[in-house]
Amino acid sequence: MNQSVILTVVGSDRPGLTRAIADAVYAAGGNWLESHLSRLGGKYVGSVLVELPQARLGELEAAARGIDAVGLKVDIIASSGATQRPGEPLAIEIVGQDRPGIVREVTTVLAGLDVNIEDFATAIEDSAWSGAPLFRAKARLLIPSNISTDAVREALERISGEIMVDFNAQPEVA
Repeated sequence: MNQSVILTVVGSDRPGLTRAIADAVYAAGGNWLESHLSRLGGKYVGSVLVELPQARLGELEAAARGIDAVGLKVDIIASSGATQRPGEPLAIEIVGQDRPGIVREVTTVLAGLDVNIEDFATAIEDSAWSGAPLFRAKARLLIPSNISTDAVREALERISGEIMVDFNAQPEVA
């Protein structure tokens, strides 16, 4: 019987870390399903969803400990399984002058509308015109059926006159 697990990884960034994780997954008979891996704050961070035979979980744990020895901390967490949630997918992009509290404000509005954040990526970049730091975020949301896209847009636009929110209401392509 197969089981799904999530590997969380954090360590000093260097070439070959993704390969080391892939080697460990493969050696344990696992299948790499999904991942989010990146350089963040000078560290290599991420998560990997893996499916493998339940009887070989110990092999994956041993292989992960071997990766730890080369400067990467790997934790293995049982997945709760894929559950399909009802709702309408919506992609948004947020751009505005950087300041403390933007993420808190945006996530507070979304949580208040019972909107689920499926994916959220943020970055700070220099403005092309002023050189001042700009906050950028891209999010993939799941909107409950009783909430309209317009209601989400209006709620986000009310939180600050300094941010712009662009919407792409096209369904996500798998």
